[in-house]
Amino acid sequence: MDIAEEIQVLKKEKNAVILAHYYVEPEVQEIADYIGDSFYLSKIAVGLKQQTIVFCGVRFMGESAKVLNPEKTVLLPDMEADCPMAHMADEEAIQKVRKEYPDAAVVCYINSTASLKELSDVCVTSANAVKIVKALPNKQIYFIPDKNLAHYIASQVPEKEFIFNKGFCPTHERIEAKRICQAKQQHPKALVLSHPECEEEVLKLSDYIGSTSGIIQYAAESPNEEFIICTEKGVRYKLEKNNPGKKFYFPEPVPVCPNMKKITLEKVLHVLKTGENEVEVEERLRIGSKKPLERMLDLAAK
Repeated sequence: MDIAEEIQVLKKEKNAVILAHYYVEPEVQEIADYIGDSFYLSKIAVGLKQQTIVFCGVRFMGESAKVLNPEKTVLLPDMEADCPMAHMADEEAIQKVRKEYPDAAVVCYINSTASLKELSDVCVTSANAVKIVKALPNKQIYFIPDKNLAHYIASQVPEKEFIFNKGFCPTHERIEAKRICQAKQQHPKALVLSHPECEEEVLKLSDYIGSTSGIIQYAAESPNEEFIICTEKGVRYKLEKNNPGKKFYFPEPVPVCPNMKKITLEKVLHVLKTGENEVEVEERLRIGSKKPLERMLDLAAK
């Protein structure tokens, strides 16, 4: 029995379900029951019948799953798999904005710690951010923690006034506009598909801007045969699986999230065997951070 087969056997024995983000390694996506971006996985985590959730992603994802499913056991294959951007805002700055702009809504990207979510009015993902910000009654928006996503949303919702934070995704921040130009010279027929966590200069060169799931859908529906993908390289697995006749290129250096790559089959097997790496969220924090997540799910469903 190989490791993937052993995982499948244990999963049934332990009444477990495996969720995986598009950015983890292909072999981990291969054994997952559900694969998706943050928005899809946050929705699917609610209402799963299995008692144990093995979350193949970074820590904030496991936290969100636990916040929404307190009665379930949530296991992370690697507790050190963290998202730097998830910490790139602070309570002092939020309180300062609330004092200066008392009518502003604090909108928190789901890629954040439970502590930041607790201080926010609503959460969003890259897939639903524009819809939710438009739906808010507030004229002023303080968006945390990602500045690049915030600037993109602001361009799509000009009727709102944005206050910007300084956070960013290191992986998307490393994608440079000049590298996109080089890739376009090498592949002149390719369309550029970019995640809104990229810098504005990259987005200006893009034919499509959207979440990871949005990029996957666009590539599948487009009659074009070639694409330059401006997001983490793990998405290649799903793109090629869904579109065997199409070609996908990445700008150099190829964007890699080192934290997502910490998730391995061996670690998935280990937590299934041992029950180690259980996500715990203190009850007061869980209740506080649950409200903006539930508001997100409510507004996204309308």
